[in-house]
Amino acid sequence: MKAAVIVTPGHIALESVPDPTPGPRDVVVQVQGCGICGTDLHILDGEFAPAYPLVPGHEFAGTVVAAGRDVTEVRVGDPVAVDPSLHCGECHQCRRGRGNLCERWNAIGVTVAGGAAEFALAPVRNCFRLPDGVRPADAALIEPLSCAVRGFDVLPRRLGDHYLIYGAGTMGLMMLELAKRCGAATVSVLDPNPDRLATAVRLGCSASAAAADELDRPAGWDVVIDCTGVAAAIDDGLRRVAPGGTFLQFGVAEQAARATIEPYRVYNKEISITGSMAVLHSFDRAGELFSAGVLDPEVFISHRYPLDSYADAIGQFRAGVGRKVQVCA
Repeated sequence: MKAAVIVTPGHIALESVPDPTPGPRDVVVQVQGCGICGTDLHILDGEFAPAYPLVPGHEFAGTVVAAGRDVTEVRVGDPVAVDPSLHCGECHQCRRGRGNLCERWNAIGVTVAGGAAEFALAPVRNCFRLPDGVRPADAALIEPLSCAVRGFDVLPRRLGDHYLIYGAGTMGLMMLELAKRCGAATVSVLDPNPDRLATAVRLGCSASAAAADELDRPAGWDVVIDCTGVAAAIDDGLRRVAPGGTFLQFGVAEQAARATIEPYRVYNKEISITGSMAVLHSFDRAGELFSAGVLDPEVFISHRYPLDSYADAIGQFRAGVGRKVQVCA
């Protein structure tokens, strides 16, 4: 089969690799849509240090074309979206129900071969069967949505809170859509890219700006969410949290990035600072939300490339042009 392969950090090639063979509780998925996100750039740049060569792609969906002998939950021909998380189930964190912090954490498309290929292997337990009417290529959005759902799991979600979101890329826009449905009084979005801000306005944000100083809220925001991973944005966002409010670090920063906190203010104003990592008991809920129409794929997916053009798709994403970039086998 054809697959995009990160041969070594910085080097992508389209190669012929062996077709996957399912184990007793595995399925083989014919990939119909595979999204690109910031994690893929980190892998390409060598920051996550997986084993190379690696077939990337942890946001994908498609159709089951083969199933192991003990698979009963889905059948050949079923459309599915795949949770890439591979938890050991045995370590201290897994036994405490925190598989996303697994001490032996692995993920399809991050540490083992992923969906940037014609076919991908997945445990059946990781598959969400898509209902009628949901296009598998669009359903690749379920994985990033499941990360956003996990982010909301660690937030207070009080009715009437005021939200400030840094970044109007795919994840910032997903956070906007979820905040609107969690009873936010207002949701303001920041991004220096006017085209991305225009999409936030289209989706109904309360206010939009290139920087927080352009907005009139001297008391700060109850919930501040960073979806950029950029140290300057994180520094700024920490200062914008209202007394009693919460700052969520959602964007993936470089490992060497540093931000500054004011310990006295955290104490004196009871500021909460938290983070959310990947997916935790949130994939099926994201699948249900997606199937119910919480996101419009035509808004969220701005570019679709053939698999042969994976390197071009990565370049498009790195340039910050558009929203979700997909490859389709």
